[in-house]
Amino acid sequence: MAGNGRRRGRLPLSLRRGAVAWERQHPTWRDARPAVIAGALKRAQARPSGNWYVVGASRDVGGDRPLGRTVAGQEVVVWRDGGGGVVAGPGICPHLGAPLRDSPVRCGTLVCHWHGLSLDGGPFAGWDPFPAYDDGVLVWVRLDAVGGEEPLDAPVVPRRPVPARALTAVYAGVGVCEPEDVVANRLDPWHGAWFHPYSFVDLTVADAPDGPDGSGDPDEDAFAVDVSFKVAGRLVVPVRAVFTAPEPRTVVMHITEGEGVGSVVETHATPLGPDASGRPRTAVVEAVVAASDRRGFALARAAAPLLRPLVRTASARLWRDDLAYAERRWTLRSTGRFPGA
Repeated sequence: MAGNGRRRGRLPLSLRRGAVAWERQHPTWRDARPAVIAGALKRAQARPSGNWYVVGASRDVGGDRPLGRTVAGQEVVVWRDGGGGVVAGPGICPHLGAPLRDSPVRCGTLVCHWHGLSLDGGPFAGWDPFPAYDDGVLVWVRLDAVGGEEPLDAPVVPRRPVPARALTAVYAGVGVCEPEDVVANRLDPWHGAWFHPYSFVDLTVADAPDGPDGSGDPDEDAFAVDVSFKVAGRLVVPVRAVFTAPEPRTVVMHITEGEGVGSVVETHATPLGPDASGRPRTAVVEAVVAASDRRGFALARAAAPLLRPLVRTASARLWRDDLAYAERRWTLRSTGRFPGA
């Protein structure tokens, strides 16, 4: 990557020279072959998830209130026990069906606000807990009846910087689509500078899986992208990013060269169930785990409460556009009009 401004310099920012107008950049439609994207998606769907689903950010599960989510039509509630560990189970009270997401947690025990039934995380009156996992950034719940796979003891957590030494931010949004539409979107890096010119410029896919077959190894079955993140005006941060799909509902972008080597952006797609019209809904949970060995990065970590909203706003803008496309992709697939279907 020497000679293209991607070597690490004194400053993380570069001045974009010889900028090309949006309409004059190199078309990518010939490179973005449907068979390559479809093949990468198919291989991702064949990898085991162990029936684990991301339900939210670790910081969203506090000590006094539970986190309530719906996964594939199954109400789920998650809270922390007296030792700070995560506990999960059905979100319906076994007594008379009250929504447990609206109930408080007292000393690690969930107390139903309807009649005072207490749940300490153990089986009780037909209420059986679900396996739960807190990886320090995200919380996962294992739903064997939903996934139908061979269970795994823990989810497939991507490689990432140590959260305690990183800046983390988590965005969550909902779209009318299925998880595969979200994953397919992320396995098409060619659309970045065309569809999101406010965030990405000078994008080149340096490497992609060979044809529709690719590799069964997610680390080898990867898309390598040279791209500049737009900061303001002509100021950019050039990097090389590698996209992989370690399990059916996750796509991870690793920064492998340039500023922030080792940083990751994880996209997790969790099915929610149908809306009132019967259309599928999917939650997108995107985790940014940024790291740097620059001295000033410690200041960024200290300012995390101020920076997280900015990161979430940037993610929301991207996903506003991408979820609109994911809905269109699902609509075309469901009516048999998607190209190549």
